[in-house]
Amino acid sequence: MRFAPSPTGHLHVGGARTALFNWLFARKNNGVFVLRIEDTDQERSTEQSLDGILKGMRWLGLDWDEGPEVGGEHGPYLQSQRTLLYNTELDRLLKSDKAYPCFCTKDDLDAMRLKPGADGQSTMMYDGRCGHLDPDKARRRVETGKPHVVRLRMPKEGEAGWQDLVRGKLSFRLDLLDDFVLRKSDGQPTYNFAVVVDDAKMRISHVIRGDDHISN
Repeated sequence: MRFAPSPTGHLHVGGARTALFNWLFARKNNGVFVLRIEDTDQERSTEQSLDGILKGMRWLGLDWDEGPEVGGEHGPYLQSQRTLLYNTELDRLLKSDKAYPCFCTKDDLDAMRLKPGADGQSTMMYDGRCGHLDPDKARRRVETGKPHVVRLRMPKEGEAGWQDLVRGKLSFRLDLLDDFVLRKSDGQPTYNFAVVVDDAKMRISHVIRGDDHISN
């Protein structure tokens, strides 16, 4: 089990509730409770917030088996210290053509969102245009320092689903999911990429979160 707060503010009641459920599940099942700090938002993450989270957890009596100040075999436990790992996994995806660089500007993206879809309504989805660039041309752009993000090349047929222990079988149609960003133009990984890498590498078996995170 893991509790993975972002150090961008105080440990709030909702976060403490999530931590409690994960801690109880781990303790009941003789599992390992991991505290991981998801500080990919470098602009808003602060040492003060991190210190407040750690103090709040200890005040609540929610001790962790792996994490900051404790250590463990799957560290480091701050995402800002795991950049090499994310880049290694990203290179693997790029080499296998499961990800690609995207050079679209903010104006390009805004224009896509305003363009009406088949139903006449505007779409919020990225149209995948950079995924069709000639690989050599895209590589030269990267090598010359052209600003870009890296996107996951999503399949467009079928469903992505899983068995939820509370709600049962859940799934999303793949044609409703766009090629989302894995690494931002500043070189930082996005939450949706880093969290999956970390959960896999840290051998997280269960994730307990609020319903609002089902789409994540």
